[in-house]
Amino acid sequence: MTPAAKRAVRTALQTFAAVVAVMPALAAIVADSTALAAAAPWVITAAATAAATAGVVARAMAHPAVEALLDRFGLGLANDPDGGAQ
Repeated sequence: MTPAAKRAVRTALQTFAAVVAVMPALAAIVADSTALAAAAPWVITAAATAAATAGVVARAMAHPAVEALLDRFGLGLANDPDGGAQ
């Protein structure tokens, strides 16, 4: 797996973990409201879409052209082939 693909997968997993952390609170709110209970499948789908979108955006940002653009604004990643491991 290329480093860019690894970064995209890691970003998607991080976003998924954040969404999962919020789900118990969301479930409690949905349980208290019948109107929100009807929206529960939509909310779960939206959460999954957010995680997938984060992975796609991370993959796009790993593209050399985007990386070069981000470097111009001081937001690029250092070219470190081992990912910063020491």
